[in-house]
Amino acid sequence: MQIVGLDIGGSKTHAVSSSDHASTYEVFAGSANLSSVGEAEAGRQLDMIFARLADRGPIAAVCAGAAGVDTPEAEERLRQLIGCRLGALNATATVRIVHDTELVLAAAELTYGIALIAGTGSVAWGRYPGGRVARAGGWGYLLGDEGSGYGIAREAVRHALRIGDTGQQADLLSKQLLAACNLQRPDQLIDHFYANPERRYWVGQAKVVFDLASADDTVARRIVDQAAADLAVLVRTVNSALGQSARNLPVVLAGGVLVHQPLLQDAVRQALVADGLTDLRPLDRDPAHGALFLAKRLTTASVRPASPAHSSEPRKFSPVLVMSHQQRR
Repeated sequence: MQIVGLDIGGSKTHAVSSSDHASTYEVFAGSANLSSVGEAEAGRQLDMIFARLADRGPIAAVCAGAAGVDTPEAEERLRQLIGCRLGALNATATVRIVHDTELVLAAAELTYGIALIAGTGSVAWGRYPGGRVARAGGWGYLLGDEGSGYGIAREAVRHALRIGDTGQQADLLSKQLLAACNLQRPDQLIDHFYANPERRYWVGQAKVVFDLASADDTVARRIVDQAAADLAVLVRTVNSALGQSARNLPVVLAGGVLVHQPLLQDAVRQALVADGLTDLRPLDRDPAHGALFLAKRLTTASVRPASPAHSSEPRKFSPVLVMSHQQRR
């Protein structure tokens, strides 16, 4: 029997499978995030995942973590989408859906703590003994995502546009951003930005900011420091919601931008020192392994997970048993 963990991100889906008779097996596909790509595309990517897993035997349990699972309705939509695929494989499985932030603590082998994610987007989530949980951010790029790769690139675009509005000569950051976008003038950034809504593209442009900040460019460093301050606010908000006694909780840093940009990591660390949050741990493994850990718990004990990220109180958990078409008859 297989146990499967799914990390459903904004740009890709990462599945990790484990069974009694084989080593861990990993599968990648495009994003199956309902908020990002819609139900049809999400279903197509999940079909690819489960087609690759079909030869490894029946599936006993699946835990899927996804951004945007902020309401019971969103959770149920994803549960049904996965359940339909499992039923088509003649599988009987227990399915659990969690917000992707919960995978971070599980991947870090922590029961309690605060997860801070800064990749394409940004969000913080924490759990404290007694079942209390809290979340901050995670609103998406139209409403928030400050401190994310997308947010950092967006601030660089805004800076270049402000320079253009004043008629001043483009500074180093503006020039290098224009070159990275194959543009000649700051005013061209407006059409370019709206013509290229793909967030991964702009996350790539954030490298311009980090490279210049590492070379002590004042403007680029200011953008990185502001990103760190915004991320620190998310952690403080979660820490405050968990209560004064939660101040010594570890903070796990995750997400491609936060994990792979030491300058941002250091700035976040400095911003949190005054709050007594000094135990910062960059995540050293993919969050999908956290999903696998949670999936295994479904098969070893009766589990009552913490409440979803949008609630501050625990709620009862009733895993869904997915049955094949033949078993339903």
